Amino acid sequence: MDSVLSLLPEVIAASSWALSLQAFMQQGGPVLWWLLAVVCLCWLLIIERIVFLCFSFPNHRRQWVQAWQQREEQHSWYALSIRDGWLSEANLLLTQNLNIIKVLVAICPMLGLLGTVTGMISVFDVMAAQGSSNPKLMASGISLATLPTMAGMVAALTGMFCHARLVKVCQRQEVKLEKSLRSQR
Repeated sequence: MDSVLSLLPEVIAASSWALSLQAFMQQGGPVLWWLLAVVCLCWLLIIERIVFLCFSFPNHRRQWVQAWQQREEQHSWYALSIRDGWLSEANLLLTQNLNIIKVLVAICPMLGLLGTVTGMISVFDVMAAQGSSNPKLMASGISLATLPTMAGMVAALTGMFCHARLVKVCQRQEVKLEKSLRSQR
């Protein structure tokens, strides 16, 4: 019983976090849910690239370098073609999903802008229905217009930063592999 009671503050904190998120999403309108889906997909791909770069690519790199070092002949056209094939394969592995991440990052501000447009339409609907410009009636439409824009810009900025870092790391890994596969004899 005591263990269940000790978990109660964590459950309450988790539910208050979920309620806060739900309230924010309701203030931002339905476009904010689409933006959340795009951001989640983008971060899933970013995390996949980080895991690949940290765990999987070093194994591939080690195998290619060992195979190259075990070759007796490294200067023939055939050996250089094999080396170029490995470098091309490394390039494909390293740059996989980077263009998708870039597209998802570009979609974020567009969804924010869509939220702005739908929010402004809501404001104009209230103005047309009420025949006045009552600030209390327009407040929900204003939040529908501003929250998606802010969220889209924040998501795009963080995604752009992560994409740029991933591209640099991938380029460095490619250059490092190319240097490791140079002829040693």
